[in-house]
Amino acid sequence: MRYASLGDIPAKRHVQFRENGALLVEEVLGFEGFSGNESILYHLWSPCRVKEVGEFEPIEREEWVPDTHVHRLTNTLDLEPFGDPVQGRQLLQYNADVEIAICIPEAEADYFYRDGEGDEVVFVHEGGGVLETIFGSLPFRKHDYVVIPRGTTYRFRFDGPQRWLTFYTPGEIETPNRYRNRYGQLLEHAPFSHRDFHPPATLETHRERGEYDLKVRVRGGYQDYVLDYHPFDVVGWDGYVYPYTFNIDDFEPKAGRLHQPPPAHQTFQGPNFVICSFCPRMLDWDENAIALPYHHSNVQSEEMIYYVDGQFGSRKGVDIGAITLHPSGLPHGPQPGLVEKSLGVTRTEELAVMCDTFKPLKLSALSRDLDDPSYALSWYEEDADRTPTTIP
Repeated sequence: MRYASLGDIPAKRHVQFRENGALLVEEVLGFEGFSGNESILYHLWSPCRVKEVGEFEPIEREEWVPDTHVHRLTNTLDLEPFGDPVQGRQLLQYNADVEIAICIPEAEADYFYRDGEGDEVVFVHEGGGVLETIFGSLPFRKHDYVVIPRGTTYRFRFDGPQRWLTFYTPGEIETPNRYRNRYGQLLEHAPFSHRDFHPPATLETHRERGEYDLKVRVRGGYQDYVLDYHPFDVVGWDGYVYPYTFNIDDFEPKAGRLHQPPPAHQTFQGPNFVICSFCPRMLDWDENAIALPYHHSNVQSEEMIYYVDGQFGSRKGVDIGAITLHPSGLPHGPQPGLVEKSLGVTRTEELAVMCDTFKPLKLSALSRDLDDPSYALSWYEEDADRTPTTIP
């Protein structure tokens, strides 16, 4: 990401910086020790200051191990609002690299939150509002990817009902390597530019005193703390680490004379997984082109697709809010009849978010409860007459 700055900062790092005579507290928030990207924040109070240490709550997962290895369809549209923006995330699929969940929060959190061991991506299917953070206020809207780096203290504020697809990773969320030059700038052939990525818009320094609850994800659980100062006490900051938004409608889809494979739609990368955006676009223009994806085998990967809007040409019986999972070891492709139906189509209006993982995904108990077992048989049809039609 590009360099950004908000608020007041001194001319040099690691020097005295005062407000009304009081020495401010400098915090370096960085990746890879002191070798990766970092930001420097200036606080009114020490970020180490804690009034009380509360309980530690381990994160418990109930895994579903199905009796069969098949393609799966998970219907999430009828899920009821539940919980808050953090603990209301309902886990569906996961492995050591990524956790994928649905969040339909019924209320804002009454505490501040920080993920101390991973990066987060929140795809806003429905809703909008403001993400309040130590870096400032970040407005978000429908179809935004909200990317939150680890170490960011935040809370969500809503402007109405919300529906999110969320990702958590103990690794880093980045734009694809092939879209960046050696300086980190996005290249001309990238499907987005730095203008499409939006950092926090405003910084308000909170000086209130009182009791403020903070929940931190660490060591596979949530640790509670009580602070005696408002955690958004930052006077200024600068650097390369901060939360940002990217709207899926700003993704510039690629088209070709013949079908473009999923890497053409890649938006983010993490350790052993990628996130892709399938957006409305023109389709292949060769007169003999088949616009739908060819059948392929996920020999070394698993493909999860969340359906956001429109009609997905290679699938039938899949509604908005549904998730398909095509696991490794099984070929998949368009369902019967859809290839012929697609011939001559010049445009698709589909909108979907895909996550491909390079290690098998585990399924949660919620995936079991929402599973549609008929999807595994949706490629089956009674034997049809395959005799070629004689053309006079």
